[in-house]
Amino acid sequence: MKDFSNASFPPETIAIMKIALDAAVASLPEPVSSAHVQSIAESILRSSKEGERDPAALQRLALMELQISPR
Repeated sequence: MKDFSNASFPPETIAIMKIALDAAVASLPEPVSSAHVQSIAESILRSSKEGERDPAALQRLALMELQISPR
């Protein structure tokens, strides 16, 4: 996982990130690889660190990044 050691989030933001992660993973076809989950989580962390707080936007951004990332 990328370096997020300096990231700090209040409990409300963590709850929003969890909603976005769960929704993004649930939208993928089974079986979902751990690499996809990690990529989605990193995207959500990065977007949250930049100030995004809408779970739907976090989900969308993560899924779009997953589509354009090299395989």
